[in-house]
Amino acid sequence: MFSRTCEHAIRAVIYVSCQSAKGKRCGIAEISVAVDAPESFTAKILQDLVKKGLMGSAKGPKGGFYLTQEMSECSMADVVRAIDGEHLFEGCALGLRQCSEKRPCPLHHEFKKIRSEIRTMLEHSRLGAFSDNLTNKIAFLKR
Repeated sequence: MFSRTCEHAIRAVIYVSCQSAKGKRCGIAEISVAVDAPESFTAKILQDLVKKGLMGSAKGPKGGFYLTQEMSECSMADVVRAIDGEHLFEGCALGLRQCSEKRPCPLHHEFKKIRSEIRTMLEHSRLGAFSDNLTNKIAFLKR
């Protein structure tokens, strides 16, 4: 459903959000280990999210990646759009370019409903909302 890059971005944002809720900033190495992703790959993803305003970063001994309260209010859909664009919300289930209401693929009508439900879920999922589940070990980020 999500690209590999987007999966890593979501996991990294959730992890950083959890640490930010505790007043901590995280370095690349820590985030990479926590979300089970290569360090260089994680660094590129996080730099992109910082550029797009979904995450903050600071250099120096007390530096690292973090989410402000305002950033924590962004939706998971914002992260998906920042990394994968609108494809998840508008694309064809079979990857066809010409799929539309007038010329639907075999899965078009059912997938349209699923896409809508996914969009709604992601739009309503705030980045800062996952901290408690991770802290209480109700949810996990590693495979």
